[in-house]
Amino acid sequence: MITHVFFDNDGILVDTEHLYFEASRRVLAARDIELREADYIQLFLRENRGLLHYADIYGWTTAELDELRRTRNAIYTDLLVREARVIDGVRDVLDRLYGRCRMAIVTSAYADHFELVHSRTNLLHYFDFVLKDGDYAASKPHPAPYLTALARSGAAPETCLVVEDSERGLAAATAAGLRCVIVPSRLTRGERFEGAWRVLDDIRELPGLIDEA
Repeated sequence: MITHVFFDNDGILVDTEHLYFEASRRVLAARDIELREADYIQLFLRENRGLLHYADIYGWTTAELDELRRTRNAIYTDLLVREARVIDGVRDVLDRLYGRCRMAIVTSAYADHFELVHSRTNLLHYFDFVLKDGDYAASKPHPAPYLTALARSGAAPETCLVVEDSERGLAAATAAGLRCVIVPSRLTRGERFEGAWRVLDDIRELPGLIDEA
């Protein structure tokens, strides 16, 4: 029986991943570096290296890398204000699960970006707690975010379900001993998701899956 559901944020609850890609693309383009979508998927979503990969190639100093990150984050913040939205079907799913399961968000998002997005979503009242960047010892694909969620919830691993959209999130969940359902985003739809408990076409399928578990 599933009693606790831990949701990723970007790509699962809110449609923001393409905005981070665009912000990263722009900041690299300013240095005459082309960031293709396939490179973004590999370097940012799978390997979690992002701009550090390019810093190693081009020999950027720590100060240069920090400045590029600040510029990228400023662009991303502007895009979030103008374009971020709740993914279709999410409100209905949360309504159906509320009161039946305890729910939490486990995300790698920075606190300021997370709070900016959710200042207008009206989703946070569904969740018992939120874990963001800085709330755990290491980021996904390390299991620390989900081990921290387990400790915070007090739940047994076999009663928990993780909802993710990427191989990196899947790796973190399974390394923590948790079942993981994948709902691919447009950017992650081509990944293999080996070890996922289920791969869904639409998040609206989630309540029915939990009923059957």
